[in-house]
Amino acid sequence: MVRLRVLTLDLREDPDLIEQYRAWHRPGGPPPAIIDALLATGITEMEIFLAGNRLVMMLLASKESSFEMLASLSSSNPEVQAWETLMWKFQKALPWAEDGAKWVAMDRIFALSEQ
Repeated sequence: MVRLRVLTLDLREDPDLIEQYRAWHRPGGPPPAIIDALLATGITEMEIFLAGNRLVMMLLASKESSFEMLASLSSSNPEVQAWETLMWKFQKALPWAEDGAKWVAMDRIFALSEQ
């Protein structure tokens, strides 16, 4: 079974920064250590969507994976920390995010398959 998690975050409202953020996320943009860290935790697919300055990230993970494991691995990997620091230049916390939180998990409120 594959698990889906959807998160959201805003970018700073600066067209130049938004374009730079886009560039960092094009194929070959993220350093290999970032891709390796995601795959090592069982993330099988990640997509980020942008509308204005709002980001939505969809993560697909194997049933063995743990989103908490991803957070733990990220905090202990200096290359991932460097990436997170760089990305924070472009990102800003949502007004309702807890202190220190970046990406905020979204609640699923509708599924066609359940109707």
